[in-house]
Amino acid sequence: MLTSDTFSYTVQARCSVAHAAAMLSDLTRHGELHPLIVQVRRLPPRPGAQATYTINDRLAVGPLRFTTTYHADVLTNEDDEIVMVARQWPATTVRNHTRLRPEPDGLVRIDVEITLTAPTPLFRYAFRQARAAHLALATRLGPALEHASDPPPAA
Repeated sequence: MLTSDTFSYTVQARCSVAHAAAMLSDLTRHGELHPLIVQVRRLPPRPGAQATYTINDRLAVGPLRFTTTYHADVLTNEDDEIVMVARQWPATTVRNHTRLRPEPDGLVRIDVEITLTAPTPLFRYAFRQARAAHLALATRLGPALEHASDPPPAA
């Protein structure tokens, strides 16, 4: 039996929509943002995907530390919308639906909805880990986008 739930967050950053979409859709750049990721490798895209990755996370249960591996596909990669799906054994999926839109004064609004589905015995742990990691990512995302889009210092 599977259990599913959703959480969401919003981030604002002073950068272009295209810059935000480029960073968010390139999972090789998420190692600097996502607190659990230890390695990201890009693979040839799977059928129906625009990009495919293998990702290693480091997790903890009490004093026990372990690494997991999962696969993620970028299904939609537009300036205003990104859809990604990550799959991990056993029967766990994370769907990330991100919407981007320009706001006044050079800001970009990034609305992210994460839906996690996992076997019921694993669900509480997986959901708690996913939510904590993605909310930590959210606190790092705005500054990372603004820093990466800063003009170079004057010579």
